[in-house]
Amino acid sequence: MKDIYYPSRDRRTTIHACIWQPEGEVKGVVQIIHGMAEYAARYAPFAEFLASNGYLVCADDHLGHGQSVKSEEDLGWFNEEKRTDIIVSDIHQLTVTVKKQVGEVPYFVLGHSMGSFFCRKFISQYGGEVNGAVIMGSGFKNKATLYTALAMVRLNAFFCGWRNRSNFIKNLAFGSYNKKFKPARTQNDWLSKNTENVNAYENDKLCGISFTNNGYYILFSIIKQACSSKTIDAVPKDLPVYFVAGADDPVGDYGKGVTKAKDKFVKAGVKDVSITLYEGGRHEILNDDCKQQVYADVLNFITSHTVKSSD
Repeated sequence: MKDIYYPSRDRRTTIHACIWQPEGEVKGVVQIIHGMAEYAARYAPFAEFLASNGYLVCADDHLGHGQSVKSEEDLGWFNEEKRTDIIVSDIHQLTVTVKKQVGEVPYFVLGHSMGSFFCRKFISQYGGEVNGAVIMGSGFKNKATLYTALAMVRLNAFFCGWRNRSNFIKNLAFGSYNKKFKPARTQNDWLSKNTENVNAYENDKLCGISFTNNGYYILFSIIKQACSSKTIDAVPKDLPVYFVAGADDPVGDYGKGVTKAKDKFVKAGVKDVSITLYEGGRHEILNDDCKQQVYADVLNFITSHTVKSSD
């Protein structure tokens, strides 16, 4: 793994990113867009698998995550202006940087969880620059729910400030996620049925960080944008899109939200949309007991569209 750095569009922070280079010829590129309260290097096992199959893999630490902070106080904080487009711009800057390095090869994006919503926004703006998108651990929320969530964050910030880390907002966002898995061993059982993965997450100081009100405002804002008809309608109609999620993932409403998102893409006229739900899989399917099948399915999607792209 190679570390690279570049300036964020926030004009104050340096973005850290990881690159996994395959041996020999580069068949294509997979850019990973990580989720909430984690970071790029967590994807090393999956990235190494793709690299062993000829794909260069890259991923940035978003603002407020991993090494893309000026201090620990910035973990869970995005930017002063509370703008989602700054994060999308940082993601796209990595795309531009890597494309200059590798030249004209098929290019794919994969977004997980919060990153799946950023990925959906990304392909609405830059879908013409990529050859396919994998939307992982995603879902669909209605406007009323998201407007309410944003209003609660604004209210909490009014009284406590944008850097406040509110347990009330955290419970609003995630309080129900463990209900299906009672008796729960930890607060994060919903992430994975694999206890080793849950333990590793809980023991990683850069995982499970408490979001600030600023962080939650960006989170709910990007979900709202990603689920809007305007964003979905802007996705190129010929862009292959593959939805993957655990059938027991509460983020995707146990498959229903993922299916609804997929159906919205189909209704918008996107021609090549597919979906796989993994029975027994929870939120982090790349680290869960189903991971080998997920690895194989994602590789198959990428490989099949690499061949089509080069025809």
